[in-house]
Amino acid sequence: MKKVSVLIVFLFITFALISLGVSVSGQFGPEEWTQYRMNSDKNALFNNNSQPLTEKTFKTADEVRATPVVVGNSLFIGNHNSGDLFAFNVKTGEKLWQNKAPNWIHSEMIYQDGKVFVGFGNRFFQDNGIRGTEESGVLALDAESGEIIWKYNTDGEVMPTPALYEGSLYIATGDRNLYKLNPNSGELLHKAEIGSTASMSSPNITEGMLFVGGSGPKPYTFSAYDLTSDEFKWQTEFPDVFAGLDDVPPAVSKNLVVTTALVGNSDNPEHKMYAMNVDTGDIVWEASLGVGEFVKNNKSGAPMIYEGKVFVGSPITKTFYAYDLESGKMIWKFKNEVMKAPPVAQDDIVYFSNTKGYVYALDVETGEKIGEKKLNGKLAPSGPIIINDTMFIGSQDSNVYAFPLSEFSSSGEEDGEVAAAEKTPSKDPKDSNNIGYYVISGLLIIMLVGIALMLKKRKKV
Repeated sequence: MKKVSVLIVFLFITFALISLGVSVSGQFGPEEWTQYRMNSDKNALFNNNSQPLTEKTFKTADEVRATPVVVGNSLFIGNHNSGDLFAFNVKTGEKLWQNKAPNWIHSEMIYQDGKVFVGFGNRFFQDNGIRGTEESGVLALDAESGEIIWKYNTDGEVMPTPALYEGSLYIATGDRNLYKLNPNSGELLHKAEIGSTASMSSPNITEGMLFVGGSGPKPYTFSAYDLTSDEFKWQTEFPDVFAGLDDVPPAVSKNLVVTTALVGNSDNPEHKMYAMNVDTGDIVWEASLGVGEFVKNNKSGAPMIYEGKVFVGSPITKTFYAYDLESGKMIWKFKNEVMKAPPVAQDDIVYFSNTKGYVYALDVETGEKIGEKKLNGKLAPSGPIIINDTMFIGSQDSNVYAFPLSEFSSSGEEDGEVAAAEKTPSKDPKDSNNIGYYVISGLLIIMLVGIALMLKKRKKV
Protein backbone atom coordinates (compact mmCIF):
# COMPACT_ATOMS: atom_id res chain seq x y z
CA MET A 1 0.00 0.00 0.00
CA LYS A 2 2.90 2.33 0.79
CA LYS A 3 4.43 1.76 -2.68
CA VAL A 4 1.07 2.46 -4.32
CA SER A 5 0.72 5.69 -2.37
CA VAL A 6 4.22 6.81 -3.36
CA LEU A 7 3.44 6.01 -7.01
CA ILE A 8 0.22 8.01 -6.85
CA VAL A 9 2.05 11.00 -5.39
CA PHE A 10 4.82 10.74 -8.01
CA LEU A 11 2.36 10.59 -10.88
CA PHE A 12 0.36 13.45 -9.48
CA ILE A 13 3.43 15.65 -9.01
CA THR A 14 4.59 14.85 -12.56
CA PHE A 15 1.19 15.86 -13.92
CA ALA A 16 1.20 19.01 -11.81
CA LEU A 17 4.66 20.02 -13.00
CA ILE A 18 3.59 19.65 -16.63
CA SER A 19 0.41 21.64 -15.97
CA LEU A 20 2.37 24.40 -14.28
CA GLY A 21 4.83 24.66 -17.17
CA VAL A 22 7.78 22.57 -16.01
CA SER A 23 9.42 20.26 -18.54
CA VAL A 24 9.85 16.82 -17.00
CA SER A 25 12.68 16.01 -19.42
CA GLY A 26 14.71 19.01 -18.26
CA GLN A 27 15.46 19.97 -21.85
CA PHE A 28 14.59 23.57 -22.67
CA GLY A 29 14.67 23.51 -26.47
CA PRO A 30 13.72 21.09 -29.26
CA GLU A 31 15.62 17.86 -29.96
CA GLU A 32 16.80 19.00 -33.40
CA TRP A 33 16.94 22.04 -35.65
CA THR A 34 17.29 20.99 -39.27
CA GLN A 35 16.82 24.16 -41.35
CA TYR A 36 16.65 27.95 -41.24
CA ARG A 37 14.27 29.03 -38.46
CA MET A 38 13.36 25.40 -37.78
CA ASN A 39 9.93 25.40 -39.50
CA SER A 40 8.80 25.67 -43.12
CA ASP A 41 6.55 28.65 -42.35
CA LYS A 42 9.63 30.35 -40.79
CA ASN A 43 7.79 30.95 -37.52
CA ALA A 44 10.63 29.91 -35.19
CA LEU A 45 8.50 28.83 -32.24
CA PHE A 46 8.78 25.95 -29.75
CA ASN A 47 7.08 25.08 -26.46
CA ASN A 48 7.50 22.03 -24.21
CA ASN A 49 5.97 23.65 -21.08
CA SER A 50 9.28 24.73 -19.57
CA GLN A 51 9.21 27.93 -17.56
CA PRO A 52 10.50 31.06 -19.37
CA LEU A 53 14.11 32.00 -18.69
CA THR A 54 15.08 35.07 -16.74
CA GLU A 55 16.78 37.81 -18.74
CA LYS A 56 20.23 36.80 -20.01
CA THR A 57 22.93 38.19 -22.31
CA PHE A 58 25.20 35.81 -24.22
CA LYS A 59 28.41 37.66 -25.14
CA THR A 60 30.22 36.67 -28.34
CA ALA A 61 33.34 37.93 -30.13
CA ASP A 62 31.90 40.02 -32.97
CA GLU A 63 28.71 41.08 -34.74
CA VAL A 64 25.82 38.62 -34.68
CA ARG A 65 23.95 38.53 -37.98
CA ALA A 66 22.76 34.93 -37.78
CA THR A 67 19.67 33.73 -35.97
CA PRO A 68 20.48 31.94 -32.69
CA VAL A 69 19.62 28.25 -32.49
CA VAL A 70 18.41 26.59 -29.27
CA VAL A 71 18.50 22.80 -28.98
CA GLY A 72 18.05 21.04 -25.65
CA ASN A 73 19.88 23.17 -23.11
CA SER A 74 22.37 24.64 -25.57
CA LEU A 75 22.41 27.83 -27.62
CA PHE A 76 24.52 27.90 -30.80
CA ILE A 77 25.60 31.09 -32.60
CA GLY A 78 28.32 32.33 -34.96
CA ASN A 79 29.87 35.72 -35.74
CA HIS A 80 30.01 37.94 -38.78
CA ASN A 81 33.54 39.17 -39.66
CA SER A 82 35.51 37.00 -37.23
CA GLY A 83 33.85 33.64 -37.92
CA ASP A 84 33.86 32.70 -34.21
CA LEU A 85 31.49 29.90 -33.20
CA PHE A 86 29.94 29.53 -29.75
CA ALA A 87 27.84 27.18 -27.67
CA PHE A 88 26.29 28.37 -24.39
CA ASN A 89 24.28 26.73 -21.65
CA VAL A 90 20.92 28.34 -22.30
CA LYS A 91 19.82 28.15 -18.65
CA THR A 92 22.96 29.42 -16.91
CA GLY A 93 24.54 31.54 -19.66
CA GLU A 94 27.84 29.65 -19.27
CA LYS A 95 30.00 29.39 -22.38
CA LEU A 96 30.40 25.69 -23.23
CA TRP A 97 32.90 26.03 -26.05
CA GLN A 98 34.29 28.36 -28.70
CA ASN A 99 35.79 27.57 -32.10
CA LYS A 100 36.42 29.43 -35.35
CA ALA A 101 35.37 29.13 -38.98
CA PRO A 102 37.62 30.32 -41.84
CA ASN A 103 35.26 33.13 -42.92
CA TRP A 104 32.08 35.03 -42.04
CA ILE A 105 29.14 33.30 -40.37
CA HIS A 106 25.67 34.32 -41.50
CA SER A 107 24.35 30.76 -41.44
CA GLU A 108 22.48 29.31 -38.50
CA MET A 109 24.23 26.44 -36.70
CA ILE A 110 21.66 23.71 -37.38
CA TYR A 111 21.65 20.54 -35.25
CA GLN A 112 20.97 16.82 -35.62
CA ASP A 113 22.31 13.64 -33.97
CA GLY A 114 24.90 15.37 -31.78
CA LYS A 115 26.40 17.46 -34.58
CA VAL A 116 26.03 21.09 -35.61
CA PHE A 117 26.45 22.22 -39.22
CA VAL A 118 27.25 25.77 -40.31
CA GLY A 119 28.06 27.49 -43.59
CA PHE A 120 30.79 30.11 -43.98
CA GLY A 121 31.79 32.68 -46.60
CA ASN A 122 31.56 36.38 -47.48
CA ARG A 123 29.62 38.54 -49.94
CA PHE A 124 32.50 39.74 -52.14
CA PHE A 125 32.75 38.66 -55.78
CA GLN A 126 35.61 36.94 -57.56
CA ASP A 127 36.70 38.05 -61.04
CA ASN A 128 34.78 35.14 -62.57
CA GLY A 129 31.49 36.33 -61.06
CA ILE A 130 31.36 33.75 -58.26
CA ARG A 131 30.23 35.25 -54.96
CA GLY A 132 32.59 34.66 -52.04
CA THR A 133 36.30 35.31 -51.70
CA GLU A 134 38.88 33.58 -49.53
CA GLU A 135 37.70 30.26 -48.08
CA SER A 136 34.06 29.14 -48.39
CA GLY A 137 32.22 25.99 -47.38
CA VAL A 138 30.49 24.20 -44.52
CA LEU A 139 31.67 22.77 -41.19
CA ALA A 140 30.39 19.90 -39.08
CA LEU A 141 31.23 20.13 -35.38
CA ASP A 142 30.68 17.95 -32.35
CA ALA A 143 27.87 19.67 -30.45
CA GLU A 144 29.27 18.72 -27.04
CA SER A 145 32.92 19.66 -27.51
CA GLY A 146 32.91 22.08 -30.45
CA GLU A 147 35.60 20.06 -32.21
CA ILE A 148 35.49 20.12 -36.01
CA ILE A 149 34.48 16.71 -37.41
CA TRP A 150 34.84 17.60 -41.09
CA LYS A 151 35.04 20.57 -43.47
CA TYR A 152 33.80 20.72 -47.05
CA ASN A 153 35.05 23.56 -49.25
CA THR A 154 33.05 25.13 -52.07
CA ASP A 155 34.02 27.61 -54.79
CA GLY A 156 31.47 30.17 -53.58
CA GLU A 157 30.15 31.37 -50.23
CA VAL A 158 27.75 29.40 -48.04
CA MET A 159 26.01 32.30 -46.32
CA PRO A 160 22.59 30.61 -46.56
CA THR A 161 21.82 28.18 -43.74
CA PRO A 162 22.22 24.52 -44.79
CA ALA A 163 19.28 22.12 -44.48
CA LEU A 164 19.02 18.47 -43.42
CA TYR A 165 16.62 15.97 -44.94
CA GLU A 166 16.48 12.17 -44.63
CA GLY A 167 20.17 11.60 -43.98
CA SER A 168 21.57 14.26 -46.33
CA LEU A 169 22.83 17.82 -45.91
CA TYR A 170 21.97 20.40 -48.58
CA ILE A 171 23.80 23.69 -49.15
CA ALA A 172 23.07 26.50 -51.63
CA THR A 173 26.08 28.60 -52.60
CA GLY A 174 27.55 31.63 -54.29
CA ASP A 175 28.97 29.37 -57.02
CA ARG A 176 25.44 28.72 -58.37
CA ASN A 177 25.28 25.09 -57.28
CA LEU A 178 23.28 23.00 -54.85
CA TYR A 179 25.38 20.44 -52.96
CA LYS A 180 24.18 17.25 -51.29
CA LEU A 181 26.57 15.94 -48.63
CA ASN A 182 26.79 13.00 -46.26
CA PRO A 183 26.33 14.64 -42.81
CA ASN A 184 28.52 12.04 -41.09
CA SER A 185 31.55 12.26 -43.37
CA GLY A 186 31.17 15.40 -45.50
CA GLU A 187 31.36 13.27 -48.64
CA LEU A 188 29.78 14.80 -51.75
CA LEU A 189 26.75 12.73 -52.75
CA HIS A 190 25.37 14.90 -55.56
CA LYS A 191 25.85 18.33 -57.13
CA ALA A 192 23.19 20.18 -59.13
CA GLU A 193 23.70 23.41 -61.05
CA ILE A 194 21.12 25.99 -60.00
CA GLY A 195 22.38 28.49 -62.55
CA SER A 196 21.93 31.49 -60.25
CA THR A 197 23.68 32.78 -57.14
CA ALA A 198 22.23 32.17 -53.67
CA SER A 199 23.47 34.92 -51.39
CA MET A 200 21.36 34.53 -48.23
CA SER A 201 18.28 32.68 -49.47
CA SER A 202 18.43 29.73 -47.09
CA PRO A 203 16.85 26.60 -48.62
CA ASN A 204 13.38 25.75 -47.34
CA ILE A 205 12.64 22.01 -47.28
CA THR A 206 8.97 21.06 -47.25
CA GLU A 207 7.55 17.58 -47.99
CA GLY A 208 10.50 16.42 -50.04
CA MET A 209 10.92 19.66 -51.97
CA LEU A 210 13.65 22.29 -51.57
CA PHE A 211 12.90 25.94 -52.42
CA VAL A 212 15.57 28.62 -52.92
CA GLY A 213 15.89 32.06 -54.52
CA GLY A 214 18.76 33.14 -56.77
CA SER A 215 20.23 36.19 -58.52
CA GLY A 216 22.71 36.56 -61.39
CA PRO A 217 23.30 35.91 -64.09
CA LYS A 218 20.00 37.55 -64.96
CA PRO A 219 17.13 36.92 -64.95
CA TYR A 220 16.75 36.33 -61.24
CA THR A 221 15.33 32.85 -60.76
CA PHE A 222 13.45 30.97 -58.03
CA SER A 223 13.94 27.19 -57.96
CA ALA A 224 12.13 24.13 -56.63
CA TYR A 225 14.21 20.98 -56.32
CA ASP A 226 12.83 17.44 -55.88
CA LEU A 227 14.91 15.76 -53.18
CA THR A 228 13.68 12.28 -54.12
CA SER A 229 14.80 12.38 -57.76
CA ASP A 230 17.61 14.95 -57.33
CA GLU A 231 16.15 17.05 -60.13
CA PHE A 232 14.71 20.53 -60.45
CA LYS A 233 10.93 20.35 -60.56
CA TRP A 234 10.55 23.92 -61.79
CA GLN A 235 12.39 27.23 -62.05
CA THR A 236 10.46 30.52 -62.27
CA GLU A 237 12.18 33.54 -63.78
CA PHE A 238 11.63 37.11 -62.54
CA PRO A 239 12.82 39.37 -65.38
CA ASP A 240 11.80 42.62 -63.62
CA VAL A 241 13.68 41.85 -60.38
CA PHE A 242 17.06 43.54 -59.86
CA ALA A 243 17.76 42.67 -56.19
CA GLY A 244 16.59 40.76 -53.13
CA LEU A 245 15.29 37.44 -54.44
CA ASP A 246 18.63 35.78 -53.63
CA ASP A 247 18.66 37.31 -50.14
CA VAL A 248 15.26 36.11 -48.92
CA PRO A 249 14.69 32.74 -47.22
CA PRO A 250 11.25 31.74 -48.56
CA ALA A 251 8.32 30.70 -46.35
CA VAL A 252 5.99 27.81 -47.25
CA SER A 253 2.44 27.02 -46.11
CA LYS A 254 -0.81 25.69 -47.63
CA ASN A 255 0.65 24.85 -51.04
CA LEU A 256 2.18 28.33 -51.44
CA VAL A 257 5.80 29.45 -51.30
CA VAL A 258 6.22 33.15 -50.46
CA THR A 259 9.22 35.38 -51.12
CA THR A 260 10.02 39.06 -51.77
CA ALA A 261 12.24 41.03 -54.16
CA LEU A 262 12.91 44.51 -55.57
CA VAL A 263 11.86 45.70 -59.02
CA GLY A 264 12.70 48.93 -60.83
CA ASN A 265 16.14 50.25 -59.98
CA SER A 266 18.20 51.44 -57.01
CA ASP A 267 17.07 55.06 -57.54
CA ASN A 268 13.40 54.13 -57.31
CA PRO A 269 13.07 50.62 -55.83
CA GLU A 270 9.67 48.98 -55.44
CA HIS A 271 9.38 46.19 -52.88
CA LYS A 272 7.18 43.31 -54.06
CA MET A 273 5.98 40.06 -52.52
CA TYR A 274 5.17 36.91 -54.53
CA ALA A 275 3.26 33.73 -53.74
CA MET A 276 3.94 30.74 -56.01
CA ASN A 277 2.24 27.38 -56.33
CA VAL A 278 4.60 24.81 -54.79
CA ASP A 279 3.85 22.23 -57.49
CA THR A 280 4.13 24.37 -60.62
CA GLY A 281 5.99 27.57 -59.74
CA ASP A 282 3.13 29.64 -61.17
CA ILE A 283 2.70 33.03 -59.49
CA VAL A 284 -0.64 32.83 -57.67
CA TRP A 285 -0.53 36.45 -56.56
CA GLU A 286 1.88 39.35 -56.21
CA ALA A 287 1.62 42.46 -54.06
CA SER A 288 3.46 45.76 -53.97
CA LEU A 289 4.67 46.84 -50.56
CA GLY A 290 5.47 50.26 -51.99
CA VAL A 291 8.34 52.41 -53.22
CA GLY A 292 11.04 53.79 -50.95
CA GLU A 293 14.72 54.39 -50.33
CA PHE A 294 17.30 51.80 -51.38
CA VAL A 295 19.36 50.21 -48.58
CA LYS A 296 22.88 48.82 -48.91
CA ASN A 297 22.56 45.31 -47.46
CA ASN A 298 19.68 42.87 -46.90
CA LYS A 299 17.53 44.82 -49.32
CA SER A 300 14.39 42.69 -49.19
CA GLY A 301 12.55 41.67 -46.01
CA ALA A 302 11.99 38.00 -45.14
CA PRO A 303 8.38 36.72 -44.79
CA MET A 304 6.84 34.52 -42.09
CA ILE A 305 3.45 32.77 -42.19
CA TYR A 306 1.16 32.42 -39.18
CA GLU A 307 -2.51 31.36 -39.08
CA GLY A 308 -3.23 32.12 -42.73
CA LYS A 309 -1.43 35.47 -42.77
CA VAL A 310 1.93 36.56 -44.19
CA PHE A 311 3.94 38.95 -42.02
CA VAL A 312 6.90 40.83 -43.48
CA GLY A 313 8.92 43.95 -42.80
CA SER A 314 10.20 46.16 -45.61
CA PRO A 315 13.57 47.92 -45.30
CA ILE A 316 12.55 49.97 -48.35
CA THR A 317 9.27 51.43 -47.05
CA LYS A 318 10.17 51.16 -43.35
CA THR A 319 6.83 49.46 -42.72
CA PHE A 320 5.69 46.15 -41.26
CA TYR A 321 2.82 44.38 -43.07
CA ALA A 322 0.18 41.69 -42.61
CA TYR A 323 -1.25 40.07 -45.77
CA ASP A 324 -3.84 37.36 -46.33
CA LEU A 325 -1.97 34.26 -47.51
CA GLU A 326 -4.70 32.97 -49.80
CA SER A 327 -5.72 36.19 -51.57
CA GLY A 328 -2.61 38.38 -51.26
CA LYS A 329 -4.69 41.29 -49.88
CA MET A 330 -3.13 43.60 -47.32
CA ILE A 331 -4.81 43.43 -43.89
CA TRP A 332 -2.89 46.18 -42.12
CA LYS A 333 0.47 47.96 -42.03
CA PHE A 334 2.54 49.47 -39.24
CA LYS A 335 4.91 52.35 -40.12
CA ASN A 336 8.23 52.14 -38.27
CA GLU A 337 11.96 52.02 -39.13
CA VAL A 338 14.24 49.95 -41.37
CA MET A 339 13.52 46.27 -40.67
CA LYS A 340 14.97 43.24 -42.45
CA ALA A 341 14.60 40.14 -40.31
CA PRO A 342 11.74 37.62 -40.34
CA PRO A 343 9.28 38.04 -37.44
CA VAL A 344 7.90 35.45 -35.03
CA ALA A 345 4.34 34.96 -33.73
CA GLN A 346 2.64 33.30 -30.77
CA ASP A 347 -0.75 33.59 -29.06
CA ASP A 348 -2.06 36.02 -31.73
CA ILE A 349 0.85 38.40 -31.20
CA VAL A 350 3.52 39.00 -33.87
CA TYR A 351 6.97 40.28 -32.93
CA PHE A 352 9.42 42.05 -35.25
CA SER A 353 12.77 43.78 -34.78
CA ASN A 354 14.33 46.83 -36.44
CA THR A 355 17.77 48.33 -36.99
CA LYS A 356 17.27 50.83 -34.15
CA GLY A 357 17.43 48.06 -31.56
CA TYR A 358 13.71 47.73 -30.85
CA VAL A 359 11.48 44.65 -30.83
CA TYR A 360 7.75 45.31 -31.22
CA ALA A 361 4.72 43.22 -30.27
CA LEU A 362 1.62 43.75 -32.42
CA ASP A 363 -1.87 42.26 -32.46
CA VAL A 364 -1.99 39.91 -35.46
CA GLU A 365 -5.57 40.86 -36.36
CA THR A 366 -5.37 44.65 -36.13
CA GLY A 367 -1.70 45.69 -36.08
CA GLU A 368 -2.30 47.50 -32.80
CA LYS A 369 0.89 47.87 -30.77
CA ILE A 370 0.81 45.74 -27.62
CA GLY A 371 4.32 46.37 -26.35
CA GLU A 372 7.97 46.97 -27.17
CA LYS A 373 11.42 46.12 -25.86
CA LYS A 374 14.57 48.23 -26.32
CA LEU A 375 17.86 46.37 -26.81
CA ASN A 376 21.28 47.48 -28.02
CA GLY A 377 22.79 47.53 -31.49
CA LYS A 378 21.27 46.79 -34.88
CA LEU A 379 18.87 43.85 -34.82
CA ALA A 380 19.44 42.76 -38.42
CA PRO A 381 19.30 40.50 -40.28
CA SER A 382 18.97 38.09 -37.34
CA GLY A 383 15.31 37.66 -36.42
CA PRO A 384 13.70 36.86 -33.06
CA ILE A 385 12.76 33.32 -32.07
CA ILE A 386 10.54 32.17 -29.18
CA ILE A 387 11.33 29.12 -27.05
CA ASN A 388 9.02 28.54 -24.06
CA ASP A 389 7.80 32.15 -23.84
CA THR A 390 11.43 33.33 -23.99
CA MET A 391 12.60 35.50 -26.87
CA PHE A 392 16.12 35.13 -28.27
CA ILE A 393 17.60 37.61 -30.71
CA GLY A 394 21.10 38.37 -31.97
CA SER A 395 22.48 41.89 -32.28
CA GLN A 396 25.32 43.52 -34.19
CA ASP A 397 26.62 44.70 -30.81
CA SER A 398 27.97 41.09 -30.47
CA ASN A 399 25.34 39.87 -27.99
CA VAL A 400 22.49 37.41 -28.10
CA TYR A 401 19.70 38.64 -25.85
CA ALA A 402 17.21 36.36 -24.10
CA PHE A 403 14.25 37.58 -22.06
CA PRO A 404 10.71 36.46 -21.13
CA LEU A 405 7.85 37.79 -23.26
CA SER A 406 6.37 39.34 -20.12
CA GLU A 407 9.05 42.06 -20.36
CA PHE A 408 7.37 43.76 -23.30
CA SER A 409 6.21 47.16 -22.07
CA SER A 410 3.21 49.10 -23.34
CA SER A 411 5.13 52.36 -23.73
CA GLY A 412 8.54 53.53 -24.84
CA GLU A 413 10.53 56.20 -26.65
CA GLU A 414 9.86 54.85 -30.14
CA ASP A 415 6.46 54.28 -31.65
CA GLY A 416 4.82 53.40 -34.92
CA GLU A 417 1.74 54.26 -36.90
CA VAL A 418 -0.82 51.58 -37.75
CA ALA A 419 -3.08 51.82 -40.79
CA ALA A 420 -6.06 49.81 -42.06
CA ALA A 421 -6.74 48.39 -38.60
CA GLU A 422 -9.45 48.76 -35.99
CA LYS A 423 -8.22 50.02 -32.65
CA THR A 424 -8.45 47.51 -29.82
CA PRO A 425 -7.37 47.67 -26.17
CA SER A 426 -3.78 46.61 -25.55
CA LYS A 427 -3.25 43.25 -23.94
CA ASP A 428 -0.41 41.75 -21.95
CA PRO A 429 1.15 38.76 -23.75
CA LYS A 430 1.13 36.82 -20.46
CA ASP A 431 -2.36 37.70 -19.14
CA SER A 432 -4.02 34.48 -20.34
CA ASN A 433 -1.11 32.38 -19.08
CA ASN A 434 -1.24 33.99 -15.63
CA ILE A 435 -4.94 33.18 -15.17
CA GLY A 436 -4.35 29.53 -16.01
CA TYR A 437 -1.31 29.47 -13.73
CA TYR A 438 -3.23 30.66 -10.67
CA VAL A 439 -6.18 28.34 -11.32
CA ILE A 440 -3.91 25.29 -11.64
CA SER A 441 -1.87 26.38 -8.61
CA GLY A 442 -5.02 26.53 -6.48
CA LEU A 443 -6.17 23.10 -7.65
CA LEU A 444 -2.71 21.71 -7.00
CA ILE A 445 -2.71 22.95 -3.39
CA ILE A 446 -6.19 21.50 -2.74
CA MET A 447 -5.24 18.12 -4.21
CA LEU A 448 -1.93 17.96 -2.30
CA VAL A 449 -3.77 18.65 1.00
CA GLY A 450 -6.28 15.95 0.12
CA ILE A 451 -3.57 13.38 -0.60
CA ALA A 452 -1.74 14.28 2.63
CA LEU A 453 -4.93 13.78 4.69
CA MET A 454 -5.63 10.45 2.94
CA LEU A 455 -2.13 9.14 3.63
CA LYS A 456 -2.33 10.27 7.26
CA LYS A 457 -5.68 8.48 7.72
CA ARG A 458 -4.31 5.24 6.24
CA LYS A 459 -1.30 5.43 8.53
CA LYS A 460 -3.51 5.59 11.64
CA VAL A 461 -5.47 2.57 10.46
